[in-house]
Amino acid sequence: MNWVLLLQSGIAIATVFLFGCVGEILMEKAGHLNLGIPGVMCFGTLGGCLGVSIFMSNYASDYSKAPWFGLMVVALLFSALFSAIAGLIYGFLTVSLRANQNVTGLALTTFGAGIVDYFMNVIDKSSFAQATKTIRACLPFAENNDNWFVQIFFHHGFLVYFAIIISIIVAIVLRKTRVGLNLRAIGENPAAADAAGINVNLYKYLAILQGSIIAGFGGLFYVMDYVGGSWENSNTIQAFGWLALALVIFTIWRSNLAIFGSIIFGVLYILPSFVSGVSFLHMQAMKLIPYVATVLVLILTSIIGKKSVQPPASLGLSYFREDR
Repeated sequence: MNWVLLLQSGIAIATVFLFGCVGEILMEKAGHLNLGIPGVMCFGTLGGCLGVSIFMSNYASDYSKAPWFGLMVVALLFSALFSAIAGLIYGFLTVSLRANQNVTGLALTTFGAGIVDYFMNVIDKSSFAQATKTIRACLPFAENNDNWFVQIFFHHGFLVYFAIIISIIVAIVLRKTRVGLNLRAIGENPAAADAAGINVNLYKYLAILQGSIIAGFGGLFYVMDYVGGSWENSNTIQAFGWLALALVIFTIWRSNLAIFGSIIFGVLYILPSFVSGVSFLHMQAMKLIPYVATVLVLILTSIIGKKSVQPPASLGLSYFREDR
């Protein structure tokens, strides 16, 4: 087994989980359980790929001339825009209309999968192979370096490190700033936060929109980096979205721990393909390991009972100000 390639590939696929997990953590801290994360990631995929297609069309004569910075900015902006639209749909239904969060999330997942499957077959993908090479460009010193440490940790594109940076920033904001304190207060007791003068609905909307944008980047990364610009259907992105939701529990709602948790999930996810002589049934069984680990963590946190390892108290509950 090539363990260097295993870890390198594990970190790459972990980026999809990390984006989705951090986005969901931000929403859950505001008391919203968004089961529509797989759908939001589909929206992010569609937006990012559309942006890449439009940008690369300006360099149809020679795709290799497309500048890295411009391509990256356009891809991220379009992905953020479409993901924010998905978040706005979810936020309007669950915050303003107080619809059931579970039902709304599942509907959003179905809607996002259908939308991306249709429009991805319409988008011009002829430039995606070259765009992927540009987006994947690793750090200059790592390109021809055979050192195992460099190969594992530095032979990745910008989006991998961008995901880690976002995770750290979210952790700092949630734990060290007044905005984070207000957001966590809303997640624990929105009525008390409202009475203290915090604009509950505004914070909820901002958390949902920002969390959706972050999660959407996971879909963009998967298509335009990890699989090299190819597209078949939304099933894999949806599967990764559900794993990202499981990762939230596995990392006990902490975005800094999500960095390491996502790598564990990533390595476990691709491990079967690196083990020779394993039957298809055993390969499928090995892919259950992340889910089993999540269930074990959930059981342990329930037994421990410490508030620091529990989900927000108002998670999944709509806030009715009139009941305050």
